[in-house]
Amino acid sequence: MALQQPKWPDKTELKKCLMEIEKSPPLVFAGEVRKLKDKLACASQGKCFILQGGDCAETFTDSSAPSVREKYKILLQMNAILAYEIPKDVVLIGRIAGQFAKPRTSQTETHDGITLPSYRGDSINDIKFSKKNRTPNPKRLIKAYHQSASTLNLLRAFTMGGFADLSKIHIWNKEFITEILGQTKHTINKRIDEILESIKQKGKSTNLSKQITEFYTSHEALILDYEQALVRQDSLTDDWVDCSAHSLWVGDRTRQPNGAHIEFLSGVINPIGIKIGPTFDLDDLLPLIEKINPENEAGRVSLIIRLGAEHIGKMLSPIIQKVKQEGFNVVWMSDPMHGNTYTTSSGYKTRSFDTILSELRLFFEIHKSEGTIPAGIHFEFTGENVTECVGGTQMIEPDNLGECYETACDPRLNNLQSLELAFAVSDLLKQKEIFTK
Repeated sequence: MALQQPKWPDKTELKKCLMEIEKSPPLVFAGEVRKLKDKLACASQGKCFILQGGDCAETFTDSSAPSVREKYKILLQMNAILAYEIPKDVVLIGRIAGQFAKPRTSQTETHDGITLPSYRGDSINDIKFSKKNRTPNPKRLIKAYHQSASTLNLLRAFTMGGFADLSKIHIWNKEFITEILGQTKHTINKRIDEILESIKQKGKSTNLSKQITEFYTSHEALILDYEQALVRQDSLTDDWVDCSAHSLWVGDRTRQPNGAHIEFLSGVINPIGIKIGPTFDLDDLLPLIEKINPENEAGRVSLIIRLGAEHIGKMLSPIIQKVKQEGFNVVWMSDPMHGNTYTTSSGYKTRSFDTILSELRLFFEIHKSEGTIPAGIHFEFTGENVTECVGGTQMIEPDNLGECYETACDPRLNNLQSLELAFAVSDLLKQKEIFTK
């Protein structure tokens, strides 16, 4: 049985829409998928570092060219920070061009005595609370496909058109940092100045003296009808590839070893991420990995740790030890956001920047003590100056959340908090001597 699937009211219309997607061109290609898998394998050996991030849930209205550019710009900025500070090559993976569906704890929600289907992402229904808007509509799957294709076209144009040249100082947009902080001599500005000077000098760090030419996409493989409609067979190898994204992940609610999602993902060659939350049963680890990666291929499986700062100290070591005991090849990644969400007294879901850093710190410390390699981070952010996560240099307080709270689902780091996170990660990596210059 497939969990977390929409209850489509018109199965005939669903079939028609899926057939249209099946006949459409792939969004990504087999060669790109294999290349990312190779890079993930290198990251698992400490030869590079993975930076994976983007929106909690993309929306059709927030997929304009300026919005995509701002998200990409933040990833480029974080790339430059990490590449300079560690220094290692950074593999960029966006939660973008496909993250239009979200799992929900409840199938329904009630307001003022009216019960309707929960909002499940723009590819399923609309966030507006009305019967028409909340009824799952399969035509939205087609719109999600075309929106993903449009976003990918933009990303490829930005990447190949010179926007990703790290010697182009304009991508930093330092003005917004100064405007937000109200001062030009802040620590972040000083550290950015140092990196920009290094970029201009060309040679102080070869990791910065380059144009980024590769960008990969990812999303949660949640709506199986949509994912199956985008499976294509590689004409060169006969392998089956889910061409909706380069990398896919399965979440806490859908990673049952005998579930439909794991069965589907075991049949495609894409790199697969498995979210590991506080409800994870250690006994599921062996059947999960053996099902998805029976050949123990490096770069095929990433374990994305989202245990929360409260649980990671007692839960991560046994997981690492089990993986080492079985000899599994895995890519260790930290998602320090999902396990640290809480709701304020005023009703806003939020996350504390300090708690996010606390989980990251423990993630690196535990891997250091276990002799394993933390290969990357997975986080949610936006390129805008929203007020959704408390803390950070701006000192956002719970009372500030309503000033610019725009997420369609979970709270995201804003543009400045994302840069702070990159500096914090680089500092942690250096403190733990995980990478050395």
